[in-house]
Amino acid sequence: MNRRRTAATAASALVTTFALTAALAGPATAVPGAAAQPAAEQTRTGAVATATDSVSHEENDRVPKGSLWTQHYFPSSDGSDTELHADVLLPEGLAPGKKVPVILSIGPYFGHSGQTDPEGWTHTGPSSRFQDFVEGTDLFAKGYAFVMVDLRGFGGSTGCLDWGGPGEQADVKAAVDWAAKQSWSTGAVGMYGKSYDAVTGLIGNNLSQKALKAVVAQEPVWDMYQYIYSNGVPRPNVTGTANAYNDIATLPQMPDDDPHYLANAQWEKTHPECLTQNSAGYKIADQWDKHWTDRDLAKMAKGTKTPLFVTQGFIENNTKPEEMQEYLDNHVGPERGWLGQWDHVRGGDRVGDGRLAMGREGWYDETLSFYDEYLKGVKPQVKYPAYVVEDSTGAWRSQSTWPVAKRSVTLPLGNGSYLDDGGASGRAALAASGEPTPQTLGKPSGQWDMENAPATDQTAPKGLARGLAKLQKDGKVTSSFFVWSKPVGQAVRVTGTPQLSLTAKGEGNVMLKLYDVAPNGTAVMFDEQVSLLRSGRMSVDLKATDWTMAAGHVLAVEIGSIQTGSWRATPSGQTVAVKGAQLRLALDDPARDTATAGARSPFLDTYLRQYTVNLPAGPASFTVTPGNHL
Repeated sequence: MNRRRTAATAASALVTTFALTAALAGPATAVPGAAAQPAAEQTRTGAVATATDSVSHEENDRVPKGSLWTQHYFPSSDGSDTELHADVLLPEGLAPGKKVPVILSIGPYFGHSGQTDPEGWTHTGPSSRFQDFVEGTDLFAKGYAFVMVDLRGFGGSTGCLDWGGPGEQADVKAAVDWAAKQSWSTGAVGMYGKSYDAVTGLIGNNLSQKALKAVVAQEPVWDMYQYIYSNGVPRPNVTGTANAYNDIATLPQMPDDDPHYLANAQWEKTHPECLTQNSAGYKIADQWDKHWTDRDLAKMAKGTKTPLFVTQGFIENNTKPEEMQEYLDNHVGPERGWLGQWDHVRGGDRVGDGRLAMGREGWYDETLSFYDEYLKGVKPQVKYPAYVVEDSTGAWRSQSTWPVAKRSVTLPLGNGSYLDDGGASGRAALAASGEPTPQTLGKPSGQWDMENAPATDQTAPKGLARGLAKLQKDGKVTSSFFVWSKPVGQAVRVTGTPQLSLTAKGEGNVMLKLYDVAPNGTAVMFDEQVSLLRSGRMSVDLKATDWTMAAGHVLAVEIGSIQTGSWRATPSGQTVAVKGAQLRLALDDPARDTATAGARSPFLDTYLRQYTVNLPAGPASFTVTPGNHL
């Protein structure tokens, strides 16, 4: 959900924290006469680095202050002819023979001309994508190198795109090995990223390389399939994501880049099959096809031990917390996490009025301490909690792991039926009863990558939930049905990954939603998931959540047809009979929380405005906390 920003000038782009993805440009090999600028001007603002001839900020203003820039090429590790390109930033004044640990970022957004679009640069230079991290940690003064590697097919690297697949996994392996073996490297490598280059961090952990000592992954995708499909139902980005990365791979680079870089950047022109193959992969809907099992990062994390520092917004609309718990459960090494109620942002990002987007101070200090501990062996001066979590009230707590649950319950939801019609019967019945009729929801279009997601109609219109519940009470079968709990006797937290199981007779789709219903009838939809219907007993994991219900509130469960703009569903038109529905929840007691520092994340109020509907509680059929206590 990040808004795209184009750098008006090189200088402004260098300091833009919220830039979508600043070009992590790889230094090009110097070629006499390659630059359009006069030689004197090139020396002042556009000097190009080689592996043997480094460039400083004074020579090229795109080079971060305090660093020297060089570029390098090396092969991937899969035995193919793929050549990877790296931008290297070393501390300025590093003595000959002196070695430093390496912070490595690997991804598609590091091209010289821009991350997702041309950014208006006048000359080549290294990307400013993580300028906020470099400056926020004072990275070079603290004795680290920063290396940015283009994945195959992007920037200055050759090869066909392979979105999270074996090819990219080979690229990550090669990049970690290469960074560890350089003459200026201590051999200790840490990975840093957000979104796509956080995914490569998860891949790095899964490879279990000795040289990789720590991974910081902000807002990643935990299982690549879940970003494109939900249990067989395509998301709106089923074509948009493929198109976005095909476009990024074919971005024109800077005129003053060297011939080697430019030739690599134009790989797709002589290998058009690469773009076709990339698009074809996204069209595979079967979750158990080898294409997707090769990209099931959560399952592949089994037994991994790399120290891991993650962030995740529970309510973000781009890289959602799906299979997060499976990944973290499978990972057995040291963990650190910031989890809360924000959208697709970085730990140090701020919103327009200056508030921190995640609401918590200290991101750069904590990440640097994390790297110091695992890359340098420096004992932390501050004892940071393993996990800090912001729940749905905006309150922060610390805990030793996530999730923490006092009780796991399986709640009987009973039977019901609905028309799998995409909401048409609900709207028609509302119109017949004189209720205001919501319009059919549109489908989002446009480019869609892990760094940028266009706005979507995430929820059904606010009057529809109340209207459908009323029609259900009148005995009508419409687009969905609701089941309500008794009011909870005390505050209770729903945490972890809820799971709903049922037996369905009929063909089509099912949408599952959880609502927190206040005594006045206002309700917040706080979790949802969809699936193709399957024969026999089926279970569906919802998104990971951390939602606190106040005393007296009711949990409502909606089961029915897919009625939102978040999926490209094809309704079957059939009446679906549901039997034996059950909801499995992990519950905790907020009274046990250990409070920690942190302010309310600004996006939480935006989410509440978007997802609050009118849904008075109906007849109770289950109890969330048996005996009204945990």
